[in-house]
Amino acid sequence: MNILFLSSWFPNKLEPTNGNFVWHHAEAVSLLNNVEVLHVIGDSNQKEEFMFDEKEVNNIRVLIIYYKNSNNPVKNFLKRIKAYKLGFAKMTRPDLVHANILHNNMLFAVYLKKKYKIPFVISEHWSGFQKENQSGTSFKIKLIAKYIAHKAGYILPVSNQLKESLRLMGIKTPMKVVSNTVDTEVFTINNKIKSSGTVHFLHVSGLTPLKNPDEIIKVISRLHENGYDVQLEVGGDGDIQPLRKLVKELEGESYIKLFGLLSHEEVAEKMQNSDYFILFSENETQGCVILESYACGKPVITSRVGGAAELIREGFAIGVERNNTVQLYNELEKVCRGEYIFKNEDQIRQLIIDHYSKESIAKQFMEIYQKVI
Repeated sequence: MNILFLSSWFPNKLEPTNGNFVWHHAEAVSLLNNVEVLHVIGDSNQKEEFMFDEKEVNNIRVLIIYYKNSNNPVKNFLKRIKAYKLGFAKMTRPDLVHANILHNNMLFAVYLKKKYKIPFVISEHWSGFQKENQSGTSFKIKLIAKYIAHKAGYILPVSNQLKESLRLMGIKTPMKVVSNTVDTEVFTINNKIKSSGTVHFLHVSGLTPLKNPDEIIKVISRLHENGYDVQLEVGGDGDIQPLRKLVKELEGESYIKLFGLLSHEEVAEKMQNSDYFILFSENETQGCVILESYACGKPVITSRVGGAAELIREGFAIGVERNNTVQLYNELEKVCRGEYIFKNEDQIRQLIIDHYSKESIAKQFMEIYQKVI
């Protein structure tokens, strides 16, 4: 089939990593279909009314249209819709639209359904729709989301917790959980034999306060002070300077290493060379990094929040309560003492191959596409 991906978020020159999970879904779907991607975003520094950036990546045609942004949200919305129409005229007529994130951009998917009778499904990833966050999400945003959802053939949240949250919003459209996917050719097992006795922990994220990278650093520092041979690598695409200051204050430069934005291949290498991945977020819609760590055969220590809690399995991961640094310390101490027995690397990776690989996710989407069409 011809599938057109539309998304409220998608990697672009202004936000290189924003919505990269949507791109990975598009890659998965392209294994069994012809896929094109159309994305529109405003640029306040742009002089031209519209700029077209078209390229082909891994046999997927991607068209990103940048429009001249202004301080008027109504004008910006109308300009976005115009850009979508201009872009759609350049695309192959799709059999189905795969929309992403129930924001007002996806009203264009509703427009395509009404004007051209093109059905659409919508994948949902946004933490703002999680039940614990809905009170902080505006009534207008939720109203638009419900309207778009009711016009969709299927809603495809990435976790059960998010699915239940959407139901609480009053969305009655058929739903099926389809996870984020992992590139199992990039995230794979490194068979090098470890020679050091050091326990090597890793944390990769956007480094926002919700991810609690500072608390992870403090806990690792305590382990080191108490005589444990530990090493921590922390990095991602957020502001790393406050963490540098913290590491310096703790005199942890010898065993805590910081890094900035990495490619997927570089993240995979970090995971392969670590022993355990730590995710201590206050909230997660799913937690792609958990899946990526599993694909590299590495166990995870994660907070029991949102969709991340659904990925905690015996022999694969250890769960800790949200913001409970005492428990995080205690669990990491047990790990350092060898008190936990984890599955071997091949067993951990096999879970991803069976349920979260591109091939698996492509089949799951195809079942839904065929139902809707």
